[in-house]
Amino acid sequence: MPELTPKQALFVNEYLVDLNATAAAKRAGYSELTAQVQGSRLLSNVMVAEAIATRQAAIADRLGVTQEKIVAELAKIAFADIRKAVRWGKSPVDTKSENADPNGLGVYPVELVPSETIDDDTAAAVSEVSLTQTGIKIKMHDKKSALVDLGKHLGMFKERVEHTGKDGAPLVPVLNVRLSRNN
Repeated sequence: MPELTPKQALFVNEYLVDLNATAAAKRAGYSELTAQVQGSRLLSNVMVAEAIATRQAAIADRLGVTQEKIVAELAKIAFADIRKAVRWGKSPVDTKSENADPNGLGVYPVELVPSETIDDDTAAAVSEVSLTQTGIKIKMHDKKSALVDLGKHLGMFKERVEHTGKDGAPLVPVLNVRLSRNN
């Protein structure tokens, strides 16, 4: 089996940096003007595609990344419950919660669950904790996105594409008929 050219091998290395074929083609020395076309062409080259797949598999193996681990992480985000990361007291509407008393400023208490007691699954769903001028801010990873990704991975959602003709009419088969003249 023939080997990759040096330029193709460089493209493979560069492509694995950011999975951007156009940028990888430029960094591998292909013309700025044709980088988009070259990147697309290189990705459709069987030998280049095999080299990329082989390298990606080696990276995943070395890091211990498996489909099961990815699905497990998506599930942590998808099914996270913010009540396991934050506690809040009663508000003027809720008078029955345990942390009932406002702090004297008319602000009802909101506090993070201490990092040493938060469970690992909930911690994995937290993307940011920061101190702002108005208090502590916690941001969770995008639950909806994780649910969609998880559902797609597990084959729960099938995308369906419908093809129609002009103005939504059914497609009409086009016959390619050659007419010949008999003189």
